[in-house]
Amino acid sequence: MTDTTDENLPRVKSPAHLAHVLLRTTKLDKMIDFYVQFLGGWVPFRGKSMAFVAYDDEHHRIALGAMPNTTPKDHLSSGLEHIAFTYNNLDDLVLAYEQRKKLGMHPIWCVNHGPTTSIYYQDPDGNHLETQVDNFDTADEATEYMKSPEFAENAIGFDFDPEALAARVHGGEDHKSIKRRIGSGPRPNPPYPSLHK
Repeated sequence: MTDTTDENLPRVKSPAHLAHVLLRTTKLDKMIDFYVQFLGGWVPFRGKSMAFVAYDDEHHRIALGAMPNTTPKDHLSSGLEHIAFTYNNLDDLVLAYEQRKKLGMHPIWCVNHGPTTSIYYQDPDGNHLETQVDNFDTADEATEYMKSPEFAENAIGFDFDPEALAARVHGGEDHKSIKRRIGSGPRPNPPYPSLHK
C-alpha cells in the first residue's frame, strides 16, 4: 500500500470503523421512507428535523437532517459523490437488486469496476448509492489489481446489464467467472453524465 504521509510527522491513530453519514435534505419524509426501504432498515429516532436509519449492529448508519437554508443538490459541486454498501456475495447483491426492483427502485448505473461489481442507485435528493460485492477474496488482492496496467488504463470499468447478471447468478455460474472484469481500453473519468438524471 502506498503511504503518502510525511515520515517526519506523527501518524494519526486510525478509527476502528466508519460509523454513519449525515445527509442534509429538503425532503425529510421521502428520504426516511427511501432509506428504510433501500436498506431494509428501521428508524431508531425521529425528531422534528432529524432522523436516524439503522440496518445492522450500529445504532444508526444514515442520519438525515432537514437543516435550515438547505438547497437542492448540485451534482457539479465538490463533495460527497456516493455512499457504498457492500454485500457478502453475488447472491445477496442480486437478491437486493430484485427486491428493490419490486419496490420501484431501479439502478441508474451498473458497472464492473474490477475490484468490485457495483449497482448504483439515486435517492430522492439525488445522492448516489453504490451497492457492491468485492471481486477479490482479499483486500491485498484487490490492491494488487489496482496497481496493474489494466486498472491504470481504465479505473472506471465496464457496464453490465443487471438482468443478465441476475440470470448468470440464478443459472449457477461460478461467481469468480461472473466477477471477472471483461473489456479493455480507456474510459473517461468521472463525473458520469449518466448518473446525473
